[in-house]
Amino acid sequence: MKLKYFLIFLSTSLFLAQNSFQTPFEKGNRNQTVTYDEMNTYYQDLAKNFNTIQYLKKGQDDNGKPIYVVIYNPFPGKDLEQLRKDKAVLFVNNGIHPGEPDGIDATMMLMRDLATGKIKTPRNFIIAAVSAYNVSGMLNRGSHSRANQNGPEQYGFRGNARNYDLNRDFIKADSKNARSFQEIYQWFQPDVFIDNHVSNGADYQYTFTYISTFKERLGNTLGNYFYNDYQAKNLEDMKKLGYESTPYVNIHGDIPDEGFAAFEDSPRYSTGYTSLFNSLGTVPETHMLKPYDKRVDATYKYMLVNLQNLDKDYKKIKQLRLENLKQYKAGMQYGIRWKIDSTRFSTMDFKGYEGKYKPSDISGKPRLYYDRNKPFTKKIKLFTTAVPTGYIRIPKYYVVPQSQYRVIEEMKRNKILMTALKKDSTAMVEAYKIKDFKTVKNPYEGHYLHYDTSVETANRSMNFTAGDYLIPTDQPGVKYLIETLEPEALDSFFNWNFFDGILAQKEYYSAYIFEDTASELLKTDKKLKDAFETKKSADKKLAEDGTAQLDWIYRNSPYFEEKTFRQYPVYRIL
Repeated sequence: MKLKYFLIFLSTSLFLAQNSFQTPFEKGNRNQTVTYDEMNTYYQDLAKNFNTIQYLKKGQDDNGKPIYVVIYNPFPGKDLEQLRKDKAVLFVNNGIHPGEPDGIDATMMLMRDLATGKIKTPRNFIIAAVSAYNVSGMLNRGSHSRANQNGPEQYGFRGNARNYDLNRDFIKADSKNARSFQEIYQWFQPDVFIDNHVSNGADYQYTFTYISTFKERLGNTLGNYFYNDYQAKNLEDMKKLGYESTPYVNIHGDIPDEGFAAFEDSPRYSTGYTSLFNSLGTVPETHMLKPYDKRVDATYKYMLVNLQNLDKDYKKIKQLRLENLKQYKAGMQYGIRWKIDSTRFSTMDFKGYEGKYKPSDISGKPRLYYDRNKPFTKKIKLFTTAVPTGYIRIPKYYVVPQSQYRVIEEMKRNKILMTALKKDSTAMVEAYKIKDFKTVKNPYEGHYLHYDTSVETANRSMNFTAGDYLIPTDQPGVKYLIETLEPEALDSFFNWNFFDGILAQKEYYSAYIFEDTASELLKTDKKLKDAFETKKSADKKLAEDGTAQLDWIYRNSPYFEEKTFRQYPVYRIL
């Protein structure tokens, strides 16, 4: 009899706990998203009432407001470093684009359901989430900036306080937000990462779409497991819960019969950054035109199936993350840039709506619309495999002079192991000269971004001073090192303008003086004269341009003694 009353008491307590912690989304009409203050109050109240919940200030937005992290940890110990040895970590990011708030509301309910016991207590993992990453964007509420989106009634704005799109800032880290994220990420070192979003693009039948982080950048060992096992199981479980899904459809107009390719989430994006440290990463993209309550529910359920499958497979995931590093040893080749392999694909039955055209009410010209009365299912190809378009050989060490203090700051924040030289030293290194690059015509996220960079290499003896940094590649952050320090990498620090000082010549000549010097050089230096005549014969444009001829002689003479011009100031020891 006593057991019966205890069970009744326990059941009643659980019912009251679950109902006394309803979120603003649940209390309203389910087409409303929580405000920043409501969110903080809710989590602080949850943490006061449940010792399994922590709500911590762990960073700062560009507007000075704190970024909070909520942690569900059912284990007695709270030392993350110790927990990571035996348990897995699922890390969630919410509100990077606050006009896409599905994850903010879904995570509040998920943490509540874990704390109150509605969801069975896990045995093998903890879950942590950035409650709202773009705080300044969340505070900038309105109802019209997401013109193509079906709810909620009010929401935040995509840009942060400095008008950055934070999902382009993960590797360059211009914002306080991104620097905070890196510190939080390195604190958790998660096994699985989820960054909750809402889609743009075409109309189709799915509520839930997703981006699985780029398989090749993740690495074959981990990438194949992620695509073929872990993510496949997540999607299978989502289907059982009523959410059939498709890879992210980054297409406007009809889905082409030949299908579409996987989105390359390079390191500027959240999952591109986390893949550099071997986290299995997904960007859920709920469909913008579906009702808000359905989108929140789909986001909740995707996080839930991840919890369940991580709980089952956590030992294998942790082991594969370690094994994955074996692909990145000194002397091995590393694909530095990628393109989709059009010869390798899978197929799926895509569920869409017929795209048609009719006269525009505005212009009278043909305009696209989707006919929801005409759904279709057609078999299409999915291209998810990429091939490298260039390689580098992984060095044993990089050497970064202390003068490149911004680079050193980035390395330290990302927990890269390195040693400051204790005395002046000489080493044989491989040095890069920037051979060519292109630059975008318009500013992109605060930068005139370079691309299509190429380098020339030379082996030379270099003098380094005490305080310069020697960085081994035999460490967990090896991919971060390569993707930031190799100039040819898509999101390298060079391409993000960290080294633009080397691209400007510092010393010049006055032509009226150097004309006489150049004339004398051609008389006394037969090798230079022969090279000059050969060049003129091969280059008609040069042969007709006196200024260019004088400049060619200058650049090939002893007077062009500018060793720093286009000399990349990071060095490799092979």
